[in-house]
Amino acid sequence: MREIDPKETTRANAFQLWMQAPMPMVTLFKRLNVSRLVKISRKKGVKFNMLMCYCIGKAASEVKEFYLLPVGEKLMQYDAIAVNTIVANHTGEVSSCDIPFSANIAQFNSDYLRLTKEVANTCSDHDLSQACMVIGTSALIQCEIDGAVGMYSGIYNNPFLIWGKYKRSWLQTTLIVSFQFHHTQMDGAHAAHFLNRLQQTIDALRL
Repeated sequence: MREIDPKETTRANAFQLWMQAPMPMVTLFKRLNVSRLVKISRKKGVKFNMLMCYCIGKAASEVKEFYLLPVGEKLMQYDAIAVNTIVANHTGEVSSCDIPFSANIAQFNSDYLRLTKEVANTCSDHDLSQACMVIGTSALIQCEIDGAVGMYSGIYNNPFLIWGKYKRSWLQTTLIVSFQFHHTQMDGAHAAHFLNRLQQTIDALRL
């Protein structure tokens, strides 16, 4: 990552408006049709959560605002994206695991399985925040939720997605996701575009 001058980016006005705001985070909710992911997960024997993380990374990689992030008082630019997942470790607690995004889903799946297993066994977080713009995720699969708003600490400005248990009906399987982002990084229109890209990526996924 490298520091860039906000004035030389399309986020110049947003940087001035939102960097000092007491609550610069925005949360959008969207109901996704994840029928295809459920089908692929069952047919190919791969993890649903891995497929979600891959689709999130793929959609984000096509939105240029995801490569910028306010860090402290600076605006940083990244060349790569990673997707974070929360892992249940062998002590019964949780650890954090950043997985580098690869457009090659076989490579992403291999990294996902290897890194999450390593984190679960060692109870040590795998942190790529110095090398990648990390998208946080949290899957609360124990229950169906209608939405979740993340905490703003003033330190962690990364975009974050939260979802619960998917809901089956006779026509489709749906999943409500919440997407929290820093207003300096992107506007609502960019976030909505990302969520639409996420649905399109899910619908087009082949494995």
